[in-house]
Amino acid sequence: MKALIIVDIQNDFLPGGALEVPEGDHIIPLVNQMQKKFPLVAATQDWHPAGHGSFASVHEGKKPFDKTTLEGLEQILWPDHCVRGTEGAAFAEDLCMNSVEAIFRKGLDPLIDSYSGFFDNGKKKTTGLADYLRGKGVQQVYICGLAADVCVAFTTLDAIGEGFETFLIEDATRPIDQKGFEKMKAEIQRKGGNVIQSSSI
Repeated sequence: MKALIIVDIQNDFLPGGALEVPEGDHIIPLVNQMQKKFPLVAATQDWHPAGHGSFASVHEGKKPFDKTTLEGLEQILWPDHCVRGTEGAAFAEDLCMNSVEAIFRKGLDPLIDSYSGFFDNGKKKTTGLADYLRGKGVQQVYICGLAADVCVAFTTLDAIGEGFETFLIEDATRPIDQKGFEKMKAEIQRKGGNVIQSSSI
């Protein structure tokens, strides 16, 4: 069976949001349309506590996109975003959620960031997404959402690592940094993942 994973299409990642992805809103009609092609749809949701360690605001003298170390891992510092319970953390109003069977929240631990929908960045804790998909008999996963070069790419790499046949839907995602996305696409393909367009589904 195949599943669609919708990554972090939340208000803070849309134009005007705290950590906006350029043209992030442009993918929503396509994502809504694609959901009809899948027997199973799951979503991930960035869900940070206030004062999360990845926020530049909690590090004196640091500004967004500076780097530091968090739990022994290099960490890009972000603007405060997707704080649980806020409007910024909510799913985009235009995103159809009727087909979404399960939502997997990430970034809950204030001491470590979670780009992937499967694990935190240190792979210390799982979200349960892989076991959920396996329990449903899923062999193929198709991934879309925001942002292409960060959470979408790391979710894709972990899907490959968990043994799923994995497809990143390029026209159903947008990056913060296009050069960074090109590097991540090359890594995904090197690891055996597929980068496709929605028209081929």
